[in-house]
Amino acid sequence: MHWMKRAAAFVAAVWMIVAAANPADAAAVFDVGTLRVERHGDHGSPVVLIPGLASGAWVWKDSIAALQGEHRLYVVTLAGFDGRPAVKGDALALAVSSLRELIVTQRLDKPVLVGHSLGGTLALMFAAAHSDLIGGVVAVDGLPVFPTTEGTPAAQRPALAERIRAQFAGVAQADFEAQQLQYMRRVGVVNEGQAAAIAKLTSRSDPQAVADYAGALMALDLRAQLPAIQVPVLEIAPYLASDWEARGISESGMRAYYQSLLSGVAKLEVVTIAPARHFVMLDQPDAFNEALRKFLAMLAARRS
Repeated sequence: MHWMKRAAAFVAAVWMIVAAANPADAAAVFDVGTLRVERHGDHGSPVVLIPGLASGAWVWKDSIAALQGEHRLYVVTLAGFDGRPAVKGDALALAVSSLRELIVTQRLDKPVLVGHSLGGTLALMFAAAHSDLIGGVVAVDGLPVFPTTEGTPAAQRPALAERIRAQFAGVAQADFEAQQLQYMRRVGVVNEGQAAAIAKLTSRSDPQAVADYAGALMALDLRAQLPAIQVPVLEIAPYLASDWEARGISESGMRAYYQSLLSGVAKLEVVTIAPARHFVMLDQPDAFNEALRKFLAMLAARRS
């Protein structure tokens, strides 16, 4: 009987992971440029959801459920992530051009870009180049420059990028999975059990693609381009006291730091959500979706 209970528990855990990774309510799945796109919902204003490093559409599962009755959602997955093949060339530039192609070909009227981590940085990059095509940006722990490197001179950034890429060079799948699990436990989410489940999903990504994107992020500094962003921007910063108070960083201090990195944005709001780590939408789905709804409602009121 004991082995039957253990087997049932294992099957239940696997089913939860599969269900999260493959939302059953996707209205359509199609490719645009280098992006895989899931469309959810059939009415309302458009919202484009962009996952972060090594993530897929599953990272937005709670937000999809919360928003698809009010908005048309276009949930993208970047090349090289969540089992998708990587692409050659400048993956960030290709992602930006593919987002533009998505908006133009699907005739999306001023969509709001919501990006997590790498996805948030991409949303800011897109807004700096194409503010005329979108209605706003929500960056979820995604910034114009990698935190703590804002004082690094441009000439030294390529070396930083190479050090990041070297961490993944020739890594075996088992070692990549171990790296993902360690990251999720220390940085990704608060709950230990959730960390293991998420690591199984992020481990489906191509390690070299993860290395290339991470290196590109480390080399990037968009701060000089921020004044070109003409749409409202909401930055959502997670905060967990046990991670930061020992370093002398309070929740208000975290908020002020993020504001300083985004100081070139004319229409900026920075909010913190606690207790949460990097995957704040999974740690605090209700608080996250409430902040997202409030921002979308504000944009709708401005347009009406």
